[in-house]
Amino acid sequence: MRVLVAPDKFKGTMTAAEAAEAIAAGWRRGEPGAEILEIPMADGGEGTLDALVAGLGGKLRRASVSGPLGDPVEADYAVVRAPGGPLGVVEMARASGLQLLSESRRDPKRATTRGTGELILAACRQGARRVLACIGGSATNDGGAGMAQALGVRLTDREGRDLRSGGAALLDLARIDMSGLDPAVKRAEFVVATDVDNPLVGPQGASAVYGPQKGASPEDVALLDQALRHFAAIVHRDLGLDIRDIPGAGAAGGLGGGLIALLGAKLRPGVEVVMEAVHLSERLAGADLAITGEGAFDEQSLHGKAPAGVLRTAADLGVPAVVLCGRAEVAPEHVQVFSLVERFGEGPALSRGRELLKELAAEVSVRFQRHPEPRRWRSTEGEA
Repeated sequence: MRVLVAPDKFKGTMTAAEAAEAIAAGWRRGEPGAEILEIPMADGGEGTLDALVAGLGGKLRRASVSGPLGDPVEADYAVVRAPGGPLGVVEMARASGLQLLSESRRDPKRATTRGTGELILAACRQGARRVLACIGGSATNDGGAGMAQALGVRLTDREGRDLRSGGAALLDLARIDMSGLDPAVKRAEFVVATDVDNPLVGPQGASAVYGPQKGASPEDVALLDQALRHFAAIVHRDLGLDIRDIPGAGAAGGLGGGLIALLGAKLRPGVEVVMEAVHLSERLAGADLAITGEGAFDEQSLHGKAPAGVLRTAADLGVPAVVLCGRAEVAPEHVQVFSLVERFGEGPALSRGRELLKELAAEVSVRFQRHPEPRRWRSTEGEA
């Protein structure tokens, strides 16, 4: 029997790779002869770097880069094997993320994406011909200005001086000079993984929607929105591209728009990018069962998250699928869902998640052998 195991992370308890390993070990306990393929999944946000390294090979690399307020941070990135050549993977949250700042230090008027640019530069100089930039969880609102400066783009004020860091400094932008863009970056293609479609500016834009959680007051929001409007106007004048209303341009404080304008990036739903990178369809073809899941399997899981992508692909290929998760809040039609909390209780599920996930997978494997068409199972049928 061929089983494909493709979970997302169980946030706070297991990475996607650890969850896949636990499910596979448990399944082998119940069915020792099973042929199991582990493919850790992600949706383009936190955990995508680890999932792609585990799924495609390669290893994490580390660079000392600028943090959101200029403090040095140690941030991981990777260059992995992929069709078409080496693929660089960068999670902007590792260099420019909100989790790097205490609540009292959050300041999107000053926060910079420079560290993200330094990670991109490192990946390109390590031979990446394509770069996947995962841009969730930012502390920034600078439209990718700091990122661009790290790559050799000159952003200058009216006096010809290099622009200061931060979203507020965009109000002083007078010129964009692309001539110094690093040659290794210039050769690369860029894909941006994001799960938001906010425009750059306006009531649904980067500043208004996400600024407050990054520490922006109402006055700051108005200033930052004005700064991004000015940035967009200079981009339009100097680069000939109007990024104000592009869906996703407002992701990560406008970094989505900056990557489009300055690096020619294409924005795509993160889970689609990951599914293509790990060749999910090809690997799932011919499988007898697909197993996916995550820590909290809820309504969001069915819309743009990794489990939804696995379930949709399995359905398209006619492969039965089940979900193993920490907590279940939804029950999709034709898919059986098994929850650690329901089976073992909330306390044990949190404190002994990996051990109990193995046990749950072993129980499901025995059940599957008795009932080999899980699409026909009913949630009220027997014990987990």
